[in-house]
Amino acid sequence: MKKVFPALVLISGLVFGQKKIPADFKKIPEILDNTELLYPFIVPGKKYGYWSVLRNNPDPDKAIIYESQTPDHMTLNDPAPEKGFFQKCLGEDCFSYVLACENGRSRYFSNEQQLRDFIGAVDNLPEAVLIANTYGYLVDTGNPNGSSYKIDDKHISLYLIRLKNDLQTKEFFLIKIDRKTGKLEAKSIEIQR
Repeated sequence: MKKVFPALVLISGLVFGQKKIPADFKKIPEILDNTELLYPFIVPGKKYGYWSVLRNNPDPDKAIIYESQTPDHMTLNDPAPEKGFFQKCLGEDCFSYVLACENGRSRYFSNEQQLRDFIGAVDNLPEAVLIANTYGYLVDTGNPNGSSYKIDDKHISLYLIRLKNDLQTKEFFLIKIDRKTGKLEAKSIEIQR
């Protein structure tokens, strides 16, 4: 009996300690697992005459990921910054950045914090996913329980994953993003399968 009781406590802790995604959460559409498809949904926190999301590619046509409506009289020929957000490698096509025109002047947003500042208040689900991406959290299309969301007046809550150091092991998180400030809170969880 002495050996059975600790085993029962351990098993019950594993079973009851796992969380099931609440019924009021909806599945995140698979298309939102591609960061480049999130940019058109950005509603910047400030008014810009023009803005675009670019990758560091010397070919201007290949560099553009997304651009807002450009006024006819505006031409921006600024060189790419040396670093950007979502840095994957060194060389070309390794990172992205935002180039915006504010009061007739070019302005770069070239790291994850600057991208969050550019977004400002979180207006929609794609912006929330993009904010979470800047902290390393990802939509998991391979697990039906792994990527869900709920939106209310004050927060957008997401069940997302983060890859561990081996890049194969997934850790599940409940993410809560304040819609007004963009502040993110994350809690590691076990998801019941």
